[in-house]
Amino acid sequence: MTASAAAIAASTPQALAASQTQRIFIGSNTPDGILAYDWNPATAELAPAGVVAELANVDWILYSHDRRFLFASSEVDSFNGKPTGGVASYRVEGNKLTPISAQNSAARGTCYIELDHTGTVLLSADYGGGGAAGFKVHEGKISPAVWIEHYHGHGPNKDRQEGPHAHSARFSPDNRFAYINDLGLDRIHIYRFNPQTAELTPAGAYHARPGAGPRMLHFHPNRVTAYSINELDSTVDVLHWNSADGSLTLVTRINLLTPEMTGPTRGCDTVITRDGRHVYFANRDHNFLYSFHANAQTGALTPIARTSSGGKTPRSFTLDPTERWMLVANQDSNNLAVFARDVKAGALANEGKIYQAAAPMRILF
Repeated sequence: MTASAAAIAASTPQALAASQTQRIFIGSNTPDGILAYDWNPATAELAPAGVVAELANVDWILYSHDRRFLFASSEVDSFNGKPTGGVASYRVEGNKLTPISAQNSAARGTCYIELDHTGTVLLSADYGGGGAAGFKVHEGKISPAVWIEHYHGHGPNKDRQEGPHAHSARFSPDNRFAYINDLGLDRIHIYRFNPQTAELTPAGAYHARPGAGPRMLHFHPNRVTAYSINELDSTVDVLHWNSADGSLTLVTRINLLTPEMTGPTRGCDTVITRDGRHVYFANRDHNFLYSFHANAQTGALTPIARTSSGGKTPRSFTLDPTERWMLVANQDSNNLAVFARDVKAGALANEGKIYQAAAPMRILF
């Protein structure tokens, strides 16, 4: 390679991402809340950089679309003196977080938040109290809730579905619909969405198999396929999304377990590569990641392999910006695991590097 060619190669986004140390944030289910680490993509090393926000029991964090602000959910039973969980926002100032706002959610145990595609509406899902809420966002500041829903009912699993358990929120690719996965009711609540007012209007529901416990919904880049991972039976519903009315239709169901895997099991989360060619699912209790080839046009999945999560109870996982490394937040073993990824084949290494972190719930690059 000539010197000029080498300079051009080194200036590409992939090369820059692979050569620069990056600050990442970790949501922690502890009183400290949000931790900082420095990530080196060249060596796959993580260096702890301390506590950056003391917000109790942070289950989920995400950036604003311009990365100027960070939003967090607090899975507590009391927030600001009221019997709910909470949502909070911070200004990102270099490697630091400065508090901006904090608001009550709809109910106890706020475990998930999501921004719409305009960046002006935030949705929260409350596992403990079975509720959801919508908030307006302006310059990083979260308004009081402008839309609130409390769900009612139960599922067939008496231990886990004694009531509603809203577990995640998602917006459709065109931003016209919103979805709340309800583990307790075996249902994905579907709404028409107004980004100007943050109001959600009921538009039907997708009914999962009884006792499945739909936990997370992710849309494939093809904009017609969605994957709903079911926690209670460790399956994935591969769905067709209808852009006309927002409905979801079952295409096929994938079992994440082998016949030998018995006992308690919990499906967890989903990661999709930017090009849509590979999809990954996580399983708690059996503590593995399951890699799949995906048809970029149809979203159809073909198994690659199951590999270790590197710890106990993977809560969430994510690819780094180069997509050469998969990072896993293992909640109950208090560690972060880093695995090499074959970018072309999609396969993950079964052994990786392990770094200590207190009850990690979410990894944010």
